[in-house]
Amino acid sequence: MSLERSDELVDPPTLRADGVWRRLRRDRFAVAGGIVVVLYILVALTAPLITRAAGVDPYTYDLASLDGRGAPAGGWGGISSDHWFGVQPLTGRDLFAIVLVGSRASLVVGLGATALSVALGTVLGLLAGWFGGAVDWVIARGIDVLIGLPALIFMIAVGAVAPAWLPRLLLLVLIIGFFGWTTIARVVRGQVMSLRSSGFVRASQALGAGHAQIIFRHLLPNLAATIVVFATIAIPGAIGAEAALSFLGVGVPAPTPSWGRSIGDAVTWFSVDPMYLVFPGAALFVLTLAFNAFGDGLRDALDPRTSRHSRRDRARRSPRGSGRTRTRDQSPRGAVA
Repeated sequence: MSLERSDELVDPPTLRADGVWRRLRRDRFAVAGGIVVVLYILVALTAPLITRAAGVDPYTYDLASLDGRGAPAGGWGGISSDHWFGVQPLTGRDLFAIVLVGSRASLVVGLGATALSVALGTVLGLLAGWFGGAVDWVIARGIDVLIGLPALIFMIAVGAVAPAWLPRLLLLVLIIGFFGWTTIARVVRGQVMSLRSSGFVRASQALGAGHAQIIFRHLLPNLAATIVVFATIAIPGAIGAEAALSFLGVGVPAPTPSWGRSIGDAVTWFSVDPMYLVFPGAALFVLTLAFNAFGDGLRDALDPRTSRHSRRDRARRSPRGSGRTRTRDQSPRGAVA
């Protein structure tokens, strides 16, 4: 095997952790998004302690905080020194506690379903793109079938007929994760098919490298940025799917707090108590924005070629003027060295 340029055989350099962190720190928007995500996770982990310290819980009814119509008494949804976010209509449950404890269910479903879908999509996309042939045909047809199915209807049907002994959060993770792997599988498959003909992969094959070595040493590192970006984008979508299923009555069962259930219940009360929609909706919006910001910055850090910082650095380092002599590789093909 002969190639005109020797650098085509060189595998892209492995990204060092310190270099990734240095590039990531330059993106303040991404750093802010990462901090917000970490804060959300910490709040979800310590939600019972926070609510206990505040003297509230998401399950206690406070009918004295409601008026005769079942709406929160007073203005702004019943916000007071006892109820910082107001109360839930009809029950008087503390909305601050509901939002905090509800983050646990939403994050568990979002992170769990995304992990499952990304794992399935990456593995199947790698197999289809690398082996091709019958393997690619079977996986591609499976992707086409799942894309053609009305996913939400099937999620509702599975949730309705699932046995009662199966934990509802685990069921949501399995359902949403199973129906969410097709997009990343198609992207991974396309990139693997492109990388399969690259110089460093062909060189590894010529040196006797096996399938596993090429996939784990050469292909996966080049797919890391794509996988990370799709994971961060999929998390808000999974949380939204949980919200939709809870709104339709097949998600997290009452009275377990959930942002999706709160948003669904708040729709009918929006004209009377808009704050009931504002707080869980704002929590979901901020978390979605934070994941997207952090994922975009992490993509640039993992793939410096797409980063605006690396482009600026290369522009600074590039020599000015055009008086440089041509190198041997830039000489005409017919010239004699």
